[in-house]
Amino acid sequence: MAQTTSGAGLPKGFRGAEQGWPELHRIPHPPHRLPLLGDVLGADRRTPLQDSMRHARALGPVFRRRAFGKEFVFVWGAELVADLADEARFAKHVGLGVANLRPVAGDGLFTAYNHEPNWQLAHDVLAPGFSREAMAGYHLMMLDVAARLTCHWDRAQAAGRTVDVPGDMTKLTLETIARTGFGHDFGSFERARPHPFVTAMVGTLTHAQRLNSVPAPLAPYLLRGASRRNAADIAHLNRTVDDLVGARRTAGGGGGTGDLLDRMLEVAHPETGERLSPENVRRQVITFLVAGHETTSGALSFALHYLARHPEVSARARAEIERVWGDAPAPGYEQVAKLRYLRRVLDESLRLWPTAPAFAREARQDTVLAGKHPMRPGAWALVLTPMLHRDPEVWGADAERFDPDRFDAQAVRARPPHVFKPFGTGARACIGRQFALHEATLVLGLLLRRYELHADPDYRLKVTERLTLMPEGLRLRLERRTGPAAPPPQSAPALRVPDQKDGSGLRCPVAGAGD
Repeated sequence: MAQTTSGAGLPKGFRGAEQGWPELHRIPHPPHRLPLLGDVLGADRRTPLQDSMRHARALGPVFRRRAFGKEFVFVWGAELVADLADEARFAKHVGLGVANLRPVAGDGLFTAYNHEPNWQLAHDVLAPGFSREAMAGYHLMMLDVAARLTCHWDRAQAAGRTVDVPGDMTKLTLETIARTGFGHDFGSFERARPHPFVTAMVGTLTHAQRLNSVPAPLAPYLLRGASRRNAADIAHLNRTVDDLVGARRTAGGGGGTGDLLDRMLEVAHPETGERLSPENVRRQVITFLVAGHETTSGALSFALHYLARHPEVSARARAEIERVWGDAPAPGYEQVAKLRYLRRVLDESLRLWPTAPAFAREARQDTVLAGKHPMRPGAWALVLTPMLHRDPEVWGADAERFDPDRFDAQAVRARPPHVFKPFGTGARACIGRQFALHEATLVLGLLLRRYELHADPDYRLKVTERLTLMPEGLRLRLERRTGPAAPPPQSAPALRVPDQKDGSGLRCPVAGAGD
């Protein structure tokens, strides 16, 4: 079992990661280190991940940075990361920004410490909710939400407006996880501004990121106003989820055969008979709503950026879509997995910009990392996934270039294991990986079949960081293609949406829209 960790995300009794690295002096660090402050010269607290990528290029596959008295070890070399992926010697470490999310997510699947029993309980109860059978059941709801997106984009295209890609992908993925997992509708596409849940979520993620750049003893003073806003954001998230769960309890569940929320409320562990507590249900719902849409929206946004920038890739993907899906208005579940080239596009986007851009691993025992670096139990390192995905020893001298054929089956087989980690690693890797990949591939296929995507020639990719990554300010111009209509809604075409601001209370009926 991993060593018990403190609320700050560091092993108890450790003042910093250096106490678990006996030969830390062998690991390089940035020049011009300042007393007390550490390696802060030239740093931008808004982009700590991209700052670390810059240092990685200069310092090599393992390096360290000091900030306010704490030393952090970063790893990105493929050999080192492959060693850290050894589950017998290393485990997930909850630290840095992830630990800062524990006030809202507690011992949810993503933020639980290894010693907390609710992680295994929730994992075992919820894993069947991502089985092949369950995924096939979610497919129609994913199509329904995608139809609302295309209706929204049809209106923008008809009016000659560009579309806000990150904003609309966030709406799409929030509605998808809310509908499929919890039977809830946020009415995102009927709002002129982001849903308050999204605003509160972005606030908590941004606050967690910001806490990393402030000395812990000074945080209550320097971030007093921000801490009050964060407390209000957490309260809003809790109220939203409590209302959602309360409505399900009032309505009655599905006997344990329904969605993720049914499983949380009604299914006992198959061996122990234990059930999730009400508090843990809330934490798991928040975890799924946040993690289940935030990273997928970023992945879709980066993929659309690259598709718009590479029309030859879009044309090749579109030819595959037309060959596999034919003239049917909507694909079946099994047809999505047949879009192998489009999946390569998605994987290559995740290679360059994995939207969950880092994960931490801690030593379970005394060990030596890759035969070079001694580590004591509890010592940990942060894997910089975008740099692992750019390691020239694995990906070649042109690793910065977008090329979906890197994920041709033959190329994948030729690479060593553990070099592509957009969903983390080991037992604590993302439980919703197949859900996210199916949703993203389906949506990209539908959008490519319906629109020509045109990039702004003056746009230069800028990546914003809020623990996850997202392209900033990305807008595309759409050109409606002739061909199959948008997929018709799979449920009632006009659903009532609470909090509707335009007074109509009705959704856009998409079938045939824009033809």
